[in-house]
Amino acid sequence: MTRNRRGGPVADDSDRDLVKRATEGDESALAMLLKRFGPQVRRKLTVSPTWQSVIDPADVMQVTYMEACLRIRQLKSQEPEAFLTWLTRMAENNLRDAIRELECAKRPSPRHRVQPMSQEDSAVMLLEAMGCTTATASRHVAARESVGLLDQAIDQLPESYRSVVRQFDLECKSVQEVSEAIGRSPAAVYMLRTRAHDRLRELLGSQSRFFSDRA
Repeated sequence: MTRNRRGGPVADDSDRDLVKRATEGDESALAMLLKRFGPQVRRKLTVSPTWQSVIDPADVMQVTYMEACLRIRQLKSQEPEAFLTWLTRMAENNLRDAIRELECAKRPSPRHRVQPMSQEDSAVMLLEAMGCTTATASRHVAARESVGLLDQAIDQLPESYRSVVRQFDLECKSVQEVSEAIGRSPAAVYMLRTRAHDRLRELLGSQSRFFSDRA
């Protein structure tokens, strides 16, 4: 990558080639892009003083890199500037989601105060958390089948996503317990959970008709 008179990066043909290869499934090309553009994205992240003690930009970037690996084929443009914008938007979304979930954690959900729950009850709660209407689900599949489809979808998630969903949503562990179990910060747990829910919506949407128009 060359630089302009102000020292800023200027895209060249090698960057375009990397983006092209990455969108075609070349993992090494994507790794090079993340190494090249990741620091720029991290410098753009602004964590307010309120959350600096609990949100590490490194955690935001780790989750962002995972999402980039999962979604790189969805990037339509092969321009490096488009890749940078795409990566920046994902990082900003992850930061925003972490803040939102940390704020919500100040008002704990009753589901994490009432235990134990059956597997079916936990699965239904997870479906509802993702925007599923139980009325819609009941019209198309039996509750037990819903649990089975959900379990199959969870198995298709990346390991970090899968672990968070199973422990937090299905086993009803606290965020601190999940954090300690997977070796990630609570903020990272919330980001992983949000992205896992996004992925589950996509997977379930392709297999069933669980979701309302809002999903």
